[in-house]
Amino acid sequence: MPLLNPTPRERLVDPQGRPYFLWDVDMTLERFEQLLRTGDRETRAYLLGKLMRQAKPDDVFTFAGESDIRELWPDVQRYLGKSSAFWHWLMAAWEKRRA
Repeated sequence: MPLLNPTPRERLVDPQGRPYFLWDVDMTLERFEQLLRTGDRETRAYLLGKLMRQAKPDDVFTFAGESDIRELWPDVQRYLGKSSAFWHWLMAAWEKRRA
């Protein structure tokens, strides 16, 4: 993705290693990354949805690519909350690009 401005890795976490987008969960960045890669589908969808809901969009793409989002899209949508409109718009833009 061109023109992204992700948060530097060292600024993503608090002193305990918890990323800002997991402010309400006691989970380190390393554990988050591990579960996002190797967890079962529901765990991955929940964590990706939480990331997409609570992180700035540029930071989402530090952890997940378009193919990851597409793969889990049917399951992740219920976790998007108020950010849902943005992600639906982006999915539609990706679809138009593919056409």
